[in-house]
Amino acid sequence: MFIDRAKIKLRSGDGGNGAVTFRHAPYVPMGGPDGGDGGDGGNIIFLADEGLSTLMDFKYKKNYVADNGENGRRRKQYGKKGEDLVIRVPIGTVVIDDATGRPMADLVRHNQKVLLLRGGKGGKGNVHFKNSVRQAPNFGIAGGSGMEVTVILSLKMIADVGLVGFPNAGKSTFLSVTTSAKPKIGNYDFTTIAPNLGVASVYGESFTIADIAGIIKGASEGAGMGDAFLKHIERTRILLHLIDASNPERDLYEAYLTINHELGAFNPKLLKKEQIVVVTKMDLLDLTREKIRKEAMDAGFSEDEADKIFKEEAPLEWAYFSFIEKMKEFDVKVFEVSSVKNEGVQEVLKYLLERLSNIEKEPLVTADELYDPGLTKSKDEYEKIDIEREGRVYVLSGEKLYKIFDSTNFNDMGSIRYLYNHIEKTGAIKAMKEMGLSDGDIVKIKDYEFDFFDEENTDD
Repeated sequence: MFIDRAKIKLRSGDGGNGAVTFRHAPYVPMGGPDGGDGGDGGNIIFLADEGLSTLMDFKYKKNYVADNGENGRRRKQYGKKGEDLVIRVPIGTVVIDDATGRPMADLVRHNQKVLLLRGGKGGKGNVHFKNSVRQAPNFGIAGGSGMEVTVILSLKMIADVGLVGFPNAGKSTFLSVTTSAKPKIGNYDFTTIAPNLGVASVYGESFTIADIAGIIKGASEGAGMGDAFLKHIERTRILLHLIDASNPERDLYEAYLTINHELGAFNPKLLKKEQIVVVTKMDLLDLTREKIRKEAMDAGFSEDEADKIFKEEAPLEWAYFSFIEKMKEFDVKVFEVSSVKNEGVQEVLKYLLERLSNIEKEPLVTADELYDPGLTKSKDEYEKIDIEREGRVYVLSGEKLYKIFDSTNFNDMGSIRYLYNHIEKTGAIKAMKEMGLSDGDIVKIKDYEFDFFDEENTDD
């Protein structure tokens, strides 16, 4: 089954906690701190794999969690880093943040790796907090939390040429005779229910062709599965627009306009792609019947009357010539082929190769458009403390603040002092005073509240 969209939850590993231990050795009754650091949590990494062609694996498994880092141990032993979780996806997969709708990664090359979520940083053991004043620190720092996000995986096939057109326009037959692909072929609408990819070769060079499911009126709004498959032509460099010449119930020119309307409604950028028109199933027409019009005019009928006679006696041929005449107003190359008889097909392939050599490949998502959920925070951003005032309550928040707070041993003055020093060092104490903080006001961190008393106002 072809699955090109999936929604999954990701969580990178938590960092291990720093250990709070002390050296125990014979004849060393006052051994110093020897608690080791915790290991970093495992990262979430996406890897593009050319051996995959669908997101089927994500249909059944929805949650992906990397390993946590191990806690530090005595004797300055560091905890083991959590193992990274590598998630393999097909080439052409875009990872989208479900909350914002913004792309986070675009995997377009085999073995391309993207670090999507970084694991939490391992905490510090108490060995780091010994100084001339604090000889036996009874605290360490907890490991940082991992990151969590829900993402949409959207597979957009990567091909040089995309086949577009109404259902039953001959796209699958064209693909089957120009490549080794074996798409399902039938004389009914929506024979193709999943995109097919094939490789065409000309003069020893090759390029890829994608057969997209038939587009109908309203496809850009979801009609006939259109919006589900239109995305697969966003990466193509050239659109090969196939139009069926054998259908007397469908006006060729109107078919051309309708398909282009749906392309533009789905994504206006699609109309900027080079488009080549291929009129298919020409083996079912007899172009020599155009002489009917000439014979009618030779018999004395007016041009309009002769055209009417031609339309009545040879409707398919009349429709074809009318289409060719109308297409002269567009700067579009038009070919005629019979895929069944393999007539005109090589000319199309040669022209495609020539045009592809002049069209650069463009990324679907540029680097500037990628959304970073916080992987690259600077040191200042990591240490920053935000302050919100609610009357006489000052609410503090910040990533490093929370990490230190969660590690604070409130039965140990050294640990409490370390927390206070961090708040002061970041300038939060000064900022709160400028906002009106005074003795007796409340400072709140998470769900805990503390009465503030300014040390500068305390008598020695």
